[in-house]
Amino acid sequence: MLIRVDGIHTFLGKSHILHGVSLEMESGEIISLLGRNGVGKSTTLKSIVGLTSPQKGSIRFKEEEIAGLRPHKISRLGIGYVPEERRIFPHLTVRQNLLIGVKPGHKTDGPWTMDRIYGYFPQLAKRERQKGGYLSGGEQQMLTIGRTLMGNPELLLVDEATEGLAPLLVDIIVEILRGIHEGGGSILLVEKSMDVVLGLAGRVYVMSKGEIVFQGRGEELYANEAVRKKYLEV
Repeated sequence: MLIRVDGIHTFLGKSHILHGVSLEMESGEIISLLGRNGVGKSTTLKSIVGLTSPQKGSIRFKEEEIAGLRPHKISRLGIGYVPEERRIFPHLTVRQNLLIGVKPGHKTDGPWTMDRIYGYFPQLAKRERQKGGYLSGGEQQMLTIGRTLMGNPELLLVDEATEGLAPLLVDIIVEILRGIHEGGGSILLVEKSMDVVLGLAGRVYVMSKGEIVFQGRGEELYANEAVRKKYLEV
């Protein structure tokens, strides 16, 4: 088991956001968290990476308890996080943004090198010397993913990678994530688009009001019209 989240409760201030969320995934899987806005999907990822530590419950990564650890320590254990907000450095070049993703004490010649990143993201290679703030939204998303991969994570947490992108760019991001998975990567994906999820994830979890209300394979969710109508469709 690569990661096991067991009954976590997370609060933001006095607001109780996650109510006993549990999920697990094995190495080499893509799993997805689905649900409407505000149900706790992003908070689940932030709880895993230590940005909003759960007040109750357990998170074990490769059998090591990580709940309550600082985010930089969790990152160094092998978890990479692609935030929804992207958070690139607009005044740094593409290359400089990517180099920031290298973890202290790690070399840039690990599984994910600059050349390999540029192989996956040829648009970034063309703009290597351009400042991040001048990139398009899709290119900034690619840069965010590439920067995270430069840390050579064993588990990649991706929050709404296709949000706000044109359909063509969505297809590109999906193919990139598929390629990462086919290369041995493990991905926990937060996504609103069921089409994207069904094209990528082997298993899915559906959230509502801070709880997991469904888990199963993608085809099982697709066949379950009652769950889709109640928890996913607008």
